[in-house]
Parts: sequence; C-alpha cells; structure tokens
Amino acid sequence: MPTMSENKKAGKADTFLSWTLGVLACLWVAWCCGIGPLYWFGTGLADFGWANVLYMAIAFVVSFAILWSLVRYGRGERVLPTYFSRRYVKLCQEVSGTPTTVLGIMLRHLSDAAHSRPGRAIHAVIVWIGRKLTRCTDCWWKLMLLFVIGWLWIPTTLLAAYGADIRSQIREFSWALNQWTGLKQPYIGFFSFVPMDIYPTAHYMWPANPTYLTDQHNIVLTVFYGAFAAVSRYFTDSNDAGIVALAALQWLFSAFCCAATANRFFNLPWRRLGVGTFDFSHPERHDCWNMRDFTHPEAGVVARPSRLRAGAKTRFVILLFFMVCPLAVFATISLTKSPLFAFAFVWWFGVWYELHMTHIKALPTINGKPMKLRKRSLAALFMSSCVMLISAKYAWYIILFAALLAIINDRKRWKTYVVALMLPTVLIHGGLVYLVNSGAVIGGDPIESRGIQLQQIARVAKYNPQGIPEDAAKKLAPVFNLDQMAESYFQQDADPVKSSGIQSKKVSYKWRTVTKDDMKDFNDAWWQIVKANPQIALDALFAECFGYFNVTDLPYVSMDYYVNNDYVQSDNEWIHLYNHQWRNQVAGFAKKWGQIPVLGWVTHGNLYVTLTLLIGAAEVVLRRWRSLSWHLPLLLLMGVMITAPANNFERHMLPIAFVFGFLCLEFWRESRAARLAAREASYVGTSTAGKRRIGGHRIDRQQSDKQDADERYLDGRQLDGRQLDGQEKES
Repeated sequence: MPTMSENKKAGKADTFLSWTLGVLACLWVAWCCGIGPLYWFGTGLADFGWANVLYMAIAFVVSFAILWSLVRYGRGERVLPTYFSRRYVKLCQEVSGTPTTVLGIMLRHLSDAAHSRPGRAIHAVIVWIGRKLTRCTDCWWKLMLLFVIGWLWIPTTLLAAYGADIRSQIREFSWALNQWTGLKQPYIGFFSFVPMDIYPTAHYMWPANPTYLTDQHNIVLTVFYGAFAAVSRYFTDSNDAGIVALAALQWLFSAFCCAATANRFFNLPWRRLGVGTFDFSHPERHDCWNMRDFTHPEAGVVARPSRLRAGAKTRFVILLFFMVCPLAVFATISLTKSPLFAFAFVWWFGVWYELHMTHIKALPTINGKPMKLRKRSLAALFMSSCVMLISAKYAWYIILFAALLAIINDRKRWKTYVVALMLPTVLIHGGLVYLVNSGAVIGGDPIESRGIQLQQIARVAKYNPQGIPEDAAKKLAPVFNLDQMAESYFQQDADPVKSSGIQSKKVSYKWRTVTKDDMKDFNDAWWQIVKANPQIALDALFAECFGYFNVTDLPYVSMDYYVNNDYVQSDNEWIHLYNHQWRNQVAGFAKKWGQIPVLGWVTHGNLYVTLTLLIGAAEVVLRRWRSLSWHLPLLLLMGVMITAPANNFERHMLPIAFVFGFLCLEFWRESRAARLAAREASYVGTSTAGKRRIGGHRIDRQQSDKQDADERYLDGRQLDGRQLDGQEKES
C-alpha cells in the first residue's frame, strides 16, 4: 500500500496538472483576445507587438480571476478578500447607528426607504411575483405554455427566417421528385448544371445511375423540407406556405425542448413522491422526503419540495435569456440545421442531467442499485439523439463519445445508453451509409471538412505564392486552381475558396474533373506547404477560429442575418410583403444592441463559449470528474467550431449558449454541498479549538493551583523547620 508521503506527492502532482490545464485554458482565451486586433485590420502574426502583449495580459488576468473565483467558490472558500467582508460589517454597523461617511448616509437613506411603507409594499410585491413565478414553472406543461406565450410574437410577426440552405434543399427534392415521376433531366455533363453542382459535390462521387438527393444538408431534412414545399406548391403554387409551416413547427419544437429541460433543471421531477426509494438508516440523505415521526420510522414518510430546486431569481434570469436574447429568439424560426440541432441538444442535455443526478453516488438507494431512468426520459433521450443525428453530421461523433464515457462511468445502467444512444446512431448513421453505398444518395464531399487546410493553402497562395513547393503545386493541380484560390481567399470564411459552383463566381475547386485518386495526395501537398510557410499557415488557422473565444469580436454572421436577408425580403412570393419594415427594425435593433461594448456581449455566442470553457477548467481543478464526463460534449462542440469553415459563426455556438444557464445552475448545486461541508468543518474546527482553549485554561489553572499548593506546603515546611530550629536552639 502507498504510504502517506506517497499519497501527498500524488495529490500534489494531480493538483499541479489540473491547475496546468486551467492555466492553459486561460492562456488560450488570452491569446485569442490578444491576436484579435491583428486580423481585424488585415495583418498577421508578423505585426505582433507590445500592444498585443498588453491585450493578452489583461485578458489572462481577467480569465484567471474568473477561474480562481470559480475554484474557490466550488471549494466553499471565500471568493472576495476579507477586506470586503469587514467593510460590509462596518457599513452595516454604521447604517444601524449614526452614519458619518457619505456612503453611510446614502445607505442609511436607502435603508429607510426600503423599510418605509412603500418600500415594504414593493418588497411584498416582488416576493409575491417570485412565488407566482415558481408556481407557474413547477412542471413542464406550465413552462411550455410560458415559452409559447413569450415567443408567440416571433412566428406571428416574422413568419420565418432562412437562408440559402433551405432553397437548395427544396431544389434538390424537386429534381428528385421529377425523377420519381418519370421526368427526364440532365445529370453529368459539361454544359449541364444541376443542384449537386451548387455546393459543389465532386462528380466522382456521383453514382452511375442518376440520383439528385445528396447528404450535403442532411438527407432527412432535405426530404422533410422538400416534401413540405412540394405540398405547398401543389396547393398554393409557391413554397412560402410550406416554409412558414416549417418555421412554426420548429418554433413549437423549440418551446418543447426548452420547457422539458428547464423542468428537469428547475424542479428535479425525478425526486418527487413515488420516485426512488427511502433509506431509513440514512434519512439525512434525502431532501425530498420527511419522516412523519423520527422516533417511529414505521409511520412512513411524506414528500416535501427539494432544497435543490431552483429559486425564483434563477428561474427569472434563465427564462429572461430565452425570451430576450436574439440568439434564442431568432433561432426558433431559423430554418437551417444548426438551430434545430441546438434545441435538440438542449433536450438531450436535460436528460443527461437527470442521469447525472440519479447516479448511485448522487442518489443512494437501500439495495445499492442505481435508480432506473424514467420511461419518458428514456424516450426523450432516444428521440433527441435521433433529431441531433438527422440535423448535424458531426452529431454521431458526440453521441458515440458520450455513450462510451457514460458506460465507463455508469456501468450498471449500460442498457440505457445502448438503447437510447447507440441504437439511434446505428440506425440513422448506418442507414445513411447504406444509402450512400447503394447509390441512392450522394454523400457529402470530403472537401467540406477541410476548411482549415484550404484556408492555409489559399493564404499561402495569396501572400507567398513563390513559397509553394513545386511538388505540392503538381499534386494540387488536378484538385485546385491556386491562382483562383488566392483571389477568392477571405480569412473569415472558407466557402469562397472551395467555391459555391455558381457560374458568376470564381471557381477554384475542380469538382467536375477531380478524381478520388487525385485527393489521395492532398494531405501530403498541404503538409509540404505548411512546413514551408509555418507563420502564414498559423495566421490562416487563427484567423478562422479566434473569434469563438474573443468576447470583443463581433460575429461574422449573426442570427439576425436570417431574419432580413434578400432571400426573406425579396426572393419569394409573399413572405416579403408581410411586415417587411418590421423585420428590418427587429434585426436592426438586435444588431445595434450587439455592437454596444460590454452590454452587447450578452447577445453574442462567444461570451458563453468562453465562460463555458472556464467553467470546464474549474471542474478540472476541482476534480469533479463525474460532472466533467457529461460536459465533455460541450468541449467537442468547441472543437467543431474551430474546424468549422467560418470564424465566429453564431449558429455554431447556439448549443453552448442555450445550455449555459443550466450549466451555471448545476455548478452552483455541486458547489453548495462543498460550501456546506466547509462551513461545518469550520464550525467543528472553531468549536474544537475553543474546547481545546477552554481545556487548556483548565489544565493551566489546575497546574497553577497545584503549584501554589506545593509552594504553600513547602513554605509551611520551611516555616516549621525554622520554628523547630529556633525551638531546638532555645532548648
């Protein structure tokens, strides 16, 4: 067995490693903030100077202060210095007495106003509103009704929000429907131009038998959206009615997902009467039950509200975010894959929280078996996983990774994870692979996932074309036109480099003639270019991802874009005629709000991404491994942002922004136990020290009394001796 010294060394090593990871997270945030001005003004790392060092230092101090505060709060320690607590006590004493300072006089007036009759009335009204808010949000259907009422103005005044994606999906399905009905259409040819050429999708991926369905925008969504538009054209001769109906359905789905997750985080429904078991040997473990009589356990238990239920202030802040923040408001009717994935992820995240809170370590039972997941929650986890899989291609990575971690962390409930996570992944992703291999669907072009590599090659071609090795240029010649890549390069977005395929744009990707064998040398050519031009390659990498972790960077494409772009405001039959000016006003207000320094940060997704990263770093330092295991999908989503084809694209940050409030609530709940334990420890330590001091005084008193008695005894003996000596002398 390891000795005590070895355990201490291991603990110090773990602490050092955990703090190292936390500091690295702060350094990454500071680095993204420091290099931001370089790319705002179109320069690069070559112009990195002392001003950037200053920005980095300020950002690091702020981020590390947040991390340090989170860690101390999570451990139950004091966050603010003792000066503030002493100052607070002095101010309270001054307000209760005779104030002598200006601040004390002002606080005294505020205190008098608060304790006056109008002040007490206002306080009573606030308390009443808080109680009513808690009561109106104590179950999922009330929350659902609240979200529907709060968001009702969105579909009724804005109708729908969308971009180019849904138009391409409708076009794809229309061509496929024409093929199914026997209509002859062009397929592969130099002069033909079909929907698959728009993204584009390389011709070598097209099967020999003509098919017009692709997985570019997820095949299930393409068929679903296209079918709605086809029905709309059949009855109204336009796609507009189908688009509005799809927006209304997504709006309703968004309200349901947010209500279900808010109910799980606010009310902890699995801890109510009839759920779980009561351990009579440890009644203190259960905060949702009360024994009728502790002296007579056979009398049974009664239910009471959990102390962990969210308070009125917490509910108000989280609901206010969903009702007011443009990220959530515009995402409810934005018909693109990212908002749908985000709301499904919110639903999925809520069920994961229930699994986390019903873990055997969090909710012990008599027989030692973990609490079974409720049937409705099991169905919710299965359905949310399905929606995530059909709305985002990278969802199966996240779900599979989460399932493996869950099976390792919660082995006794492995069947739940197999049924609710792995089964939908196998069915949906496996079915898609089968459709692609059978030639029924054209798979997504792999060039879509190489955004960083394309940006690095294009930046080198633009700023240092002579630095491209000759061998790399030969290997890239069948795939890309390097001159066109250099002209099309835009540091914020990789889409212009890989070309949309529209004839009016510069075509750099040779999707018509490239072959599968040509793509085999792509990685080798890219690596040669990166080795020859490391600084330019790093510039391309950071320019495409720094905005996700820089709270001062304005979004490249914000969510208000989908409200009043040209597709909505002009290129349709009648949607643009409905509240045309109102859309511009709403989108303009959101954009102006986002441009306000500091106050506008709450409308941007990168604020929530950065804070989520710091919360994750705090959990690493606090060694909350079980909590961190179900938060790792958030880290994977950050990786998706970094590898995304665009910088600071707000729709990629929606999942993290939507669950941020719930994440803070969960962090507070886990820190609450640590704070209570710290208070008890400090109380026990204080009382023990007091007893020791009292006991020490008693011992000292006894020792001093004994010493005094001995001294008196010795003095008496000495006196008796002197008397005896005198008597002897006299005799």
